[in-house]
Amino acid sequence: MHTRRWIPVAIVIALLAAVTYAATPYVRAASLFARVGNVGGRMEALADAAARTVTVQSRHSVPTRQGDVSAQFYYPEGTIRRTVLLVPGMHSMGIDEPRLTALARDLAGSGIAVMAMALPDLMGYQITARSADVIEDAVGWMAKQPALAPDGRIGMVGISFAGGLSLVAAGRPSIRDRVAYVVSFGGHGDLGRVLRYLATGEAAQAPGLKTIPPHDYGVAVILYAGADRVVPADQVPALRDGIRTFLLASQLTMVNMDQANAMFATARQMEAPLPEPSRTYLKWVNERNVKEMGPLLAPHIALEADPAASPERAPDVPAAPVFLLHGDEDTVIPAAESVVLANNLRERGGNVRLLLSRIITHAELDRSAATAESWEMVSFWADILKR
Repeated sequence: MHTRRWIPVAIVIALLAAVTYAATPYVRAASLFARVGNVGGRMEALADAAARTVTVQSRHSVPTRQGDVSAQFYYPEGTIRRTVLLVPGMHSMGIDEPRLTALARDLAGSGIAVMAMALPDLMGYQITARSADVIEDAVGWMAKQPALAPDGRIGMVGISFAGGLSLVAAGRPSIRDRVAYVVSFGGHGDLGRVLRYLATGEAAQAPGLKTIPPHDYGVAVILYAGADRVVPADQVPALRDGIRTFLLASQLTMVNMDQANAMFATARQMEAPLPEPSRTYLKWVNERNVKEMGPLLAPHIALEADPAASPERAPDVPAAPVFLLHGDEDTVIPAAESVVLANNLRERGGNVRLLLSRIITHAELDRSAATAESWEMVSFWADILKR
């Protein structure tokens, strides 16, 4: 009699435990969303309180075929079930970039270990298949360490152009079965198509999406990479130095406006000593004159875009689930890139989840959002964190 009386109670307890277990990824994702989005108030305070304590370890080197690459671990307290490789986009600060370090801490606070590793070519404003080699080697190195990969698999999160490059790497035979999931945050599907958009404003088309005029930062990057094609060889170093100064100033606007303005002033001062045509080109960069620079660079796009750096052109799709996250008004890599890429991967047998959101711009979450949009973002990340 007593045993029978306890059966309903046991069932209720079991159901509650199951619901709690199923809800855990959503709780972790909501906490992550609140912290990454800096929503403030009581919600962020509760999220901070729920986050695990994070330990940032000293820098270490990861062996790759392109040489040793600097990386940094962010470890949450307690047991580690999954480690992710977090790769930033095109930024000279690499893993020291403040938004990247904040994201690494927030991800680790959600209970996953994070290894942040910047790609040398992207730090130098170059988008090449060599970067996919570096990602492939890093994942292979991590997956062989039981402390990082208890089940032999690693998660991957690539931001901006590192998102597309991560997808290229994830489909390669050496690590294809060692990847738990791949997240492309504002990434590209076809590099040539994106470079053409930055130079001409012409983007891939997708239902419900409008084409937004490109950001001037992108066309400055193209000019930096292709300087040897538009000015005499003896002018290339000085022109690149001026463009690099402008790009650094642009990056500093997210950190310190006083430093950024001082660096912009330096870039303008670097115009006068330059011979033509470099002086005019740097002037256009400083004036953010995409209208003049775009037609100049458009004929060289095919030479700048390495097909092997595009996931749509990769011979194999990742075996692991792919998560494509994109701001619907991105002005560096258009949102249509993720839509076209999702269709491409699905047609080739890929398991893809796509989310276009008004909450984010280019690879950052910085807008107030409606409840429905926030829930979509939480659900998206919950699906990732449970793997």
